[in-house]
Amino acid sequence: MKQALVIGAGIGGIAAAIQLSKKGYEVHVFESASGPGGKCSQFELNGFRFDRGPSLFTLPQYMNELFELCNERMEDHFRYHSLDVLCNYFYADGTRFQAKSDLNDNIKALAEAFGEDEVLVRKFYNEAAFIYDTTAPLFLERPLSLKRLIKTRDFWKGIFRIPRLPLIGNYTQQLTKYFTNPKTIQYFQRYATYNGSSPYKTPALMQLMPHVEQGVGAFIPDKGMFDITTQLVALAQRQGVRFSYNTPVTQIRCKEGKVEGIELKSGEVVEADLVVSNMDVFPTYKKLLPHAKEPKVILNQEKSSSALIFYWGMNRTFEQLDVHNILFSADYRNEFHCLFESKNLTDDPTVYIHITSKHIAADAPANSENWFVMVNVPHRTNENWNDLEPVMRERILQKIERHLGVSVLEHIVVESSWNPAGIENDTSSHLGALYGNASNSASAAFFRHSNFSREFSNLFFVGGSVHPGGGVPLAILSAKTMSEFIPSV
Repeated sequence: MKQALVIGAGIGGIAAAIQLSKKGYEVHVFESASGPGGKCSQFELNGFRFDRGPSLFTLPQYMNELFELCNERMEDHFRYHSLDVLCNYFYADGTRFQAKSDLNDNIKALAEAFGEDEVLVRKFYNEAAFIYDTTAPLFLERPLSLKRLIKTRDFWKGIFRIPRLPLIGNYTQQLTKYFTNPKTIQYFQRYATYNGSSPYKTPALMQLMPHVEQGVGAFIPDKGMFDITTQLVALAQRQGVRFSYNTPVTQIRCKEGKVEGIELKSGEVVEADLVVSNMDVFPTYKKLLPHAKEPKVILNQEKSSSALIFYWGMNRTFEQLDVHNILFSADYRNEFHCLFESKNLTDDPTVYIHITSKHIAADAPANSENWFVMVNVPHRTNENWNDLEPVMRERILQKIERHLGVSVLEHIVVESSWNPAGIENDTSSHLGALYGNASNSASAAFFRHSNFSREFSNLFFVGGSVHPGGGVPLAILSAKTMSEFIPSV
């Protein structure tokens, strides 16, 4: 049986292993960490459970496809639900808005709360759906290969729809065509952060993102985000995939246009018929392929933002908060200037608070809550996070306390944190960038690394740093796209 090796047990790597196993390969996954998931992992502290990274489950159809590929029903193993309240929003002037999961309800709520024309709000969402329906089959769900694209019906369908797509201007400029209230605009601007970009720089096509969350749906797994990892690993193992943890790979061995296998930190060499890297593409080239020709234009693209996350176990509950909560900055433009231009910490960060115990009681002790508190920060440069982290922690605490009218600090009973340096160290994400390259230009999407190597015929790439992009569903989709280049054996 032919051997396939996968480097990294993140979501993309696990999905790749499943795809390869169904093509007839014997698959072995090597992970340097002590367990699977990468950013989509978990940990526990004194009775509090925390999902380490992603907190929103979208585009469930891509995960479902993996189960169907294996002739299984996802609902027999993994369940998820939508929430009536999608998110609570807190504005700097004290205004609060509660976003509804139901699209029609939310359209009416937005129009009423912010004095917008309901017809235009509905038009915005309808056109967002059109953009998604046009571009997803053409770009997200297809390889970066023009030869393959022009043979598809979706390509020619997309060509005829191009005149209706917003191809001029940035996302914020696009929003002003529909909305007049700065609060409405800020509400929609936040979607640019879903792939670590700026709403003042990312293309107008970003309009599709609100449709992904509200038109397609945003969900929470019944057992938390880590259950995605748990169930995909179990699915892979049922297909015969092997996982080796605490097993770093130090080199991809290559010769005459092909890879021959990998070398482990222990010195062991493992031969293979093909290799898939789920490691960030930048360190894949710099560390594992030191003698390969680097795609310098791609590797040198602007990186996405990173994050500073605090995990706080609270010894009380907070009725003002729901599962998802956002406390907006008073000056959004300055916040993104700090993220991508001056690359320093803003004095007034937008704060995201995610509390799974509001939905999953077992995630915290009785009458307590598990807070995942995140702010966007620049990707790592040469700053000292041992010095910066306490500064930002104080700013976050002050902001939360202003909005809730309660002293938060005295209720924190357990605490952990994750900063850009830690994210880079723990997940090999270059500079701690959460999504690889940023999407701050019209051409950025075309400068993501493809899912195959142009130099080595049996080397492939998956995960958030390559096509089609970052996040759990797109990491799963990257594995599906990769599999199109690999014949069954």
